[in-house]
Amino acid sequence: MNYQETVDWLFNQLPMYQSQGQSAYKKDLSNTILLANYLKNPEKKFKSIHVGGTNGKGSCSHMLASILQEAGYRVGLYTSPHLKDYRERIKINGKEISKQFVMGFVKKHKSFFETNSLSFFEMTVGLAFDYFAKEKVDVAVIEVGLGGRLDSTNIIMPELSIITNIGLDHVQFLGNTLPKIASEKAGIIKPNIPVVIGETHAETETVFLEKANEMNSLIYFSDHIIPEALESDLKGAYQSHNIKTVMQSTEILKNQGFKITKDQLQLGLLNVVKNTGFMGRWQVLSSNPMVVCDTAHNKEGLSYTMNQLKKECNGQLHIVFGVVNDKDFEALIPLLPIHAKYYLCKPNVPRGMDADELQAVFNKKGFLSEAYNSVCEAFSKAKLSANQEDYIYVGGSTFVVAEIL
Repeated sequence: MNYQETVDWLFNQLPMYQSQGQSAYKKDLSNTILLANYLKNPEKKFKSIHVGGTNGKGSCSHMLASILQEAGYRVGLYTSPHLKDYRERIKINGKEISKQFVMGFVKKHKSFFETNSLSFFEMTVGLAFDYFAKEKVDVAVIEVGLGGRLDSTNIIMPELSIITNIGLDHVQFLGNTLPKIASEKAGIIKPNIPVVIGETHAETETVFLEKANEMNSLIYFSDHIIPEALESDLKGAYQSHNIKTVMQSTEILKNQGFKITKDQLQLGLLNVVKNTGFMGRWQVLSSNPMVVCDTAHNKEGLSYTMNQLKKECNGQLHIVFGVVNDKDFEALIPLLPIHAKYYLCKPNVPRGMDADELQAVFNKKGFLSEAYNSVCEAFSKAKLSANQEDYIYVGGSTFVVAEIL
């Protein structure tokens, strides 16, 4: 198989949460442990940092990787989902894994994958860990895919665990209350390993304190400790929370022997995109009219982006918007500005909500909207309709952003 055939096989051969939803979610780590043992436990051959949470885990992971790169470390970075190419998920010092390594890994182990019915995510985690071990990274920043306790990444014994925040997302898997979701996320807290919590909330604080106590883990609430965030090249207003989380995490890593200067910390934060190739977080695509995309797709994330839009937009606001059908879309509607023009579209994945169905909800709520056959058609129409002083926002789903990048 060539590279594209290999990736197609990974996507199509076995269930995958990203495109299929709940059918791909597994309830234990037995397959991941089986694969790790088969690969001779590559996750034990490098240091790691584990990053979970509802929102911000991707930003925090990329910021940390950038800082560690500036400090001279060889840094693995595992994140999900990707926006354009599967290889974005697995990088070393900002460079994507080679097509040859992906093809070779799948070819070598394909019969084992098929025999044991491994999921897309289990195979991808195995690939990442095997790659980082073979390439002898100094440290790898590992982003949780979904939840924490049962996530395939949760076989590592990290130097530090990070939980950015808790919101109501993926409730069909993780529970329908903040404490239940916090309990799942807290599953990445390991015995005697410090943990940083990015945002303190009354409903979840006790969950984290009790789990940390049970694990004899030092716990740090960064929003209580770090008074002011440094600057970063990631310009979303919500990044101030993530920057504080990363600053606190860096202090702990320094106490553990990582050599990171104040200048390296600042340079790392200012060069996240350059150092890691990060995309899709309040990313400015053009000006006159201003075009911004953001992958925020739940209540907490969209509340930040919509507030920032209201502050920055002086002309007419045009919003290209699509969602997946397993989101609680009704909870998102009150966050959206009523006076914007909406260009509704279905992201090109099986879970995508039909644009006409979406429009029916928008019309019922009094929004001005049109439905389009594709994300690209909706985006083209928004650009044709907008004047130079207007503002175009593209979002609602990671998949919508992926299609216009």
